[in-house]
Amino acid sequence: MDTITNILIIEDDKTLSCEIQEFLQRWGYHADRARHFDQILSDFSASRPRLVLMDINLPYYDGFYWCSRIREISDVPIIFISSRSDDRDKIMGIAQGGDDYVEKPFHLELLRAKIEAILRRTYQYRVRDRLYLSPELCFEPDSAALLLHGRELELTRSEKKIFSRLMDSRPEVVSREDLMMELWSTDEYVSDGTLTTLISRLRSKLKSSCGQEVIHTKKGLGYFIE
Repeated sequence: MDTITNILIIEDDKTLSCEIQEFLQRWGYHADRARHFDQILSDFSASRPRLVLMDINLPYYDGFYWCSRIREISDVPIIFISSRSDDRDKIMGIAQGGDDYVEKPFHLELLRAKIEAILRRTYQYRVRDRLYLSPELCFEPDSAALLLHGRELELTRSEKKIFSRLMDSRPEVVSREDLMMELWSTDEYVSDGTLTTLISRLRSKLKSSCGQEVIHTKKGLGYFIE
C-alpha cells in the first residue's frame, strides 16, 4: 500500500470540502477535492484515490449516479456524506455500491473513524503503525518515514536510524553510546563528534520543517522524544 493514502472529496459545498480536506491532511492523508462536477470520472482517474467521500446532492448528476459509474471501473470504498436522513437514501446508497453513510452535520472525528475502519477492512490498513507526535506530524516505523501534513520529510539514512531509535524508546532517554551503536550496526563508523553533528543537523531540519522542537536533550544522559 502507498505510504500516503489519497482520498477524493466529491462535495460541491466549497467551505465544507476545504474543511474536510484540511482536517484529513492534518492527520497524514492526501486529500483531493473534485472540481469538475460534470466530469467526476475524470477527477477520479486523475486522483487515483484509495477512498471516496461522496455527497448526494451534486450539480448535473447526483452522488448515486456517480457512485454507480465509479463502480463500473473500481472497487474503491465510497462513503456517502449527505444531509439526507431518510432510510431510503441510505438503502439507495448501499444499493449503488456505497460502503457507509454519514449524515450532515457530523463531527470530523467521527468521519475519520469511519474512514480508518473502512481502510483497515479494505486494505488491511494498520492505522496504529502510524505514531503521531502531533496532528500534523507522524512517524511510520516500517518505512522509517516521518510525515508532515502527509508529505515525507527528506532524511538521510543515518538521520532515519537515529529518529527510529528515539521513537522506539519514546519517551525514555537514549544514550549517545546507544545511538552510536545503532549507527555502527549498519557498518557506518560514527565518532562522538559525528554524532553531535548528525543530531544537530536533524534537529535543525525538524525545526525548520515543522516549527517545533522534536528531539530533546537530557543533560549528561542523552536524547529523547516526548
